[in-house]
Amino acid sequence: MTTEVILRPASPQDTDRCAGIHSAWIDDTPWMPRVHPLSDMERHYRESVFGTAELIVAEVDGDVAGFLAPSPDGFVTALYLASSARGQGIGARLIDMAKERRPTGLSLWTFEANMDARRFYGRHGFVEQRRTAGDNEERLPDVLLRWPGGAA
Repeated sequence: MTTEVILRPASPQDTDRCAGIHSAWIDDTPWMPRVHPLSDMERHYRESVFGTAELIVAEVDGDVAGFLAPSPDGFVTALYLASSARGQGIGARLIDMAKERRPTGLSLWTFEANMDARRFYGRHGFVEQRRTAGDNEERLPDVLLRWPGGAA
């Protein structure tokens, strides 16, 4: 049985679900410190994320299963999937959509410890540009990745 995945622009009603997916990823990731409670994340998504990026959600069976937040300048600020949606090609569809919308290239940060994400982005043509020792609120080393553009 194949489940249909619908990619669509996010609506304001999706903010709490997107924040919840991100929050659940933090809870499921042993090396990731919790810096903000869910209520702060929901507020941040409502007030900031939804105002600065054109979020795309992946909907499965009427529920948001993941989302992508690309900014107009080609910076991907978030790509998160619900744990039940991982490994099904949904992340690939989201990143391919971002590439189609920004064929001149995309950039993003990921944590050095996030090997799953680094492998995923590597498979999708992203290459390492630089690293920091933890210039983020989590104080974790991170890696700037770039997809230089071209065919998705």
